[in-house]
Amino acid sequence: MSRIGRKSIAIPDGVEVTIDDNNLVTVKGKLGQLQEQIHPNIKVSKTTETDDDGNNTNVVLVERPNDLKMNRSLHGLSRTLIANMVEGVTNGFKKELEINGVGYRAAKQGDKLNLTLGFSHPVVVKDTTDVKTSCPAPNQIIVEGISKQKVGQFAAEIRAIRPPEPYKGKGVKYVTERIIRKEGKAGAKK
Repeated sequence: MSRIGRKSIAIPDGVEVTIDDNNLVTVKGKLGQLQEQIHPNIKVSKTTETDDDGNNTNVVLVERPNDLKMNRSLHGLSRTLIANMVEGVTNGFKKELEINGVGYRAAKQGDKLNLTLGFSHPVVVKDTTDVKTSCPAPNQIIVEGISKQKVGQFAAEIRAIRPPEPYKGKGVKYVTERIIRKEGKAGAKK
């Protein structure tokens, strides 16, 4: 049995989860609404659980029909997708990027992110309806939104404009990312 798939997903106050007949899961919360189509082999249900203190909690349960390889794979995935939707509409997701390099910087102009990354022209990245960016400092970019997948994808696209190079570490990287450095050319011996 999947250790992740077996866990129930607690529904916090202010979050509404609806599951229709076609396994379309809709999660509404204070930050917005998300939808995900869950595979028809997976059974998603809402129920009430009682904890050790006797308190009732609304939870979402994800179950699989059998132990076929595909169903085992879908079990944990489906549970994680729903848990991420609940987390997203409750708290949202955030990715932080850092810019390293002389003259490399970012500036926010309205809903556009203006990046100066050593090209002959500035690179302009426009915010989407789901994802917003901010620049608290010229060398820092924060990407925020309610969908974990869209925030991660948007941050990856910004990083891909100028990925960090291994010699001096110049480029755009995640704050938590560690760049493995290479040694430069060895001096010529006479």
